[in-house]
This record gives sequence, C-alpha cells and structure tokens, in this order.
Amino acid sequence: MEVNKSLKICVAGLGLIGGSMCMALRRAGFSPAGWNRSFAPLEYALKEGAISFAAQNFDEFDVVFVALPPKAAVGFINSHAFKNGAVVADICGVKGYIEREVYKKKRNFCYVGTHPMAGKEVSTIRNACADLFDRASMVITSCAQTDAGAKELVKELTRAMGFKCIVECSAAVHDKKIAYTSQLAHIVSNAYVKDEEIVSCLGFTGGSFQDMTRIAGVDEGVWSELYLLNRENLSARIGGLVANLAEIKSALDGGSEEDLRNVLKAGRERFMQSKERAQSGVISVTNLK
Repeated sequence: MEVNKSLKICVAGLGLIGGSMCMALRRAGFSPAGWNRSFAPLEYALKEGAISFAAQNFDEFDVVFVALPPKAAVGFINSHAFKNGAVVADICGVKGYIEREVYKKKRNFCYVGTHPMAGKEVSTIRNACADLFDRASMVITSCAQTDAGAKELVKELTRAMGFKCIVECSAAVHDKKIAYTSQLAHIVSNAYVKDEEIVSCLGFTGGSFQDMTRIAGVDEGVWSELYLLNRENLSARIGGLVANLAEIKSALDGGSEEDLRNVLKAGRERFMQSKERAQSGVISVTNLK
C-alpha cells in the first residue's frame, strides 16, 4: 500500500532519532513538521531542510511521532490536543510504561508503540542522517486496544523510512527482550571501563576493547530513566550475567583447563544455536525487502 505523500506528519523531539526520522521521511517524499523543547535543534532542522515547518499545535496532523524520553513523552501526550483519529506513536526504549500511561484514560487518537533498533554512540540532531534506519529493525508493540488501521499505517511509514524488517510483539515482550539486547549491553560497557587498568591501556587496545567500550559514554540521564522503568527485567538479566561470570571465575580459579574449556564451550554453543536460529527464519518478523 502506497502511503499518500500529502499525509500530515509531525516529529516531536528533534534529537538523533527524531531528526533522522524527519530526514528519512523527507527522503521518502513526505514533508514532516517538527517540534522541540529547545530552539536550537529546531533552528538547525529548519536550516538543513529536515523539516518543512515548526509545529505550533498538533491537532492538524494525521501522524505524530513522539521522539522524547519516556516521562517527557507521556507529559507531551497528556498536555497536547491531537486530531480525532490521529495516530500518535512514541519511539521510547521502554514500552510497558508508555502503554499503561496512555490507556489510563480515554483518548481521541490511536496510539501505537514503536522502537527503532538503530542509533549511534553520539546524540543530537547534528549527528542525524537520512540513512540511519536503512536495514535496521523497527519493533512495533500492540495490545487489545490498538487500532489495526493505525498500526498498518505506522508499518507503511516504517517501510518508507528504510527499515529492513518489522518485529511485532506486546509491550511486555519488548521490555523483556530489550533488557537483554540493549540495556544490559550498556551496563556491561559502563562497568567494564571502571576497571583501573583503563588509565594505562594506551597501545594495548584492539577491536575487542573498542567493541566493549563503544557505548560506555552514553548520557546517564537518559539511560538511568530507561533502566528504572524496566528495572525488574534488567535486574534479572544482570543477576544472570553475574552468575555466568562467577561460573567462569570459579573454573579459572580452580586451575582446571578441562573445567574452563567446558564452561567456555557451553557459551560458544549457546551463541551458535542462537545464530543458527536467527538465520533459519524462526524469528517472527515481517521482511520489507
């Protein structure tokens, strides 16, 4: 289904993700408007042609993407009026919290939860780009209250922005999975760089070090909010990681090469099984290309 390019779209929150959404939509032939809490990103978006104009009110738009942190996103949704039947979609890294807050009262719009699985270790709209989402996945969450037509429209816009595939699931499933695939990885990187050896490792680093430390410098203000809103899932994953590290440490301290090999082999086999499952197409996704 070809989406009408005259569809009125607004992106509220012009950071890395919101700015890139605007650019990707422009590339696809849409003319998105933009809104931001501070003026500088809005000015930059206008100057660079990422948006067609600055939004003042939101009741004129058919679709509003809310690219703000979770609590700010809920505040935005609760404090603005939207067009009857409009689609309002957040892009937050936690979905259960947003969904619960949205459905606490009757709404005149159709809510759809989304989470673009793309990003960079740097932020701000100055690092945004039209191809950020090319070949990436978009997670779309829904529940019994989700309007089917609204979800389909979001899927079509997702395709237009260049995403390779769509993963559909509940908010609860999203939050459980993202605690492992994203949030735990950030926490491991943060913990890893606290080792005192980092102050004297210049000249001893390679790809492994770069991979482990790349995301250690993210904004703690943004990520602490995400962690706390998903703390039960994340705490469980940290507990599992601690147990796995303790098992390896125990084998290492014991000095038995056979014991250590068995522990490491179990990890390698688990990884290979996961890789084979992903390549087999067992994961439920909608291929876009």
